[in-house]
Amino acid sequence: MSNERLFIKLYQDEDVSVLLAELLKARGYTVVTAHEAGMLGKSDDEQLAYAVSQQKTFLTHNRVDCENLYSEYFQTGRHHYGIIIATQRDEYSLLKRLLIILNAVTSDEIENQIRYILGLRGNLKLLRHFCFSYATFGDA
Repeated sequence: MSNERLFIKLYQDEDVSVLLAELLKARGYTVVTAHEAGMLGKSDDEQLAYAVSQQKTFLTHNRVDCENLYSEYFQTGRHHYGIIIATQRDEYSLLKRLLIILNAVTSDEIENQIRYILGLRGNLKLLRHFCFSYATFGDA
């Protein structure tokens, strides 16, 4: 596997703070925001399609719509580069939890998967059900 496809590259939905993108970029991660891509105001379907066209994992806070999109992609056999759904929290708490995924999961491993960063207390829990991947990162 080349380094080009080893690390997850993110496309960040407009509902996710731009500060998070800057914090990730400062740590060497590739992140493109909806603002940078000229995608502000586009639908979730258009946002995910853009992420796919750029071979990037889609990071969003929009759980309901993106779960529906994930199901649609799964049922129709459409390919995507992963979806990470995070509950809204301050940027530094989200960064801490997101780095767990980015440091443990390769871009190949997240393809066609959905991962969650939930605002629950507790230890890291990974549950797998069909093609869903659930990840809960505890407050430390």
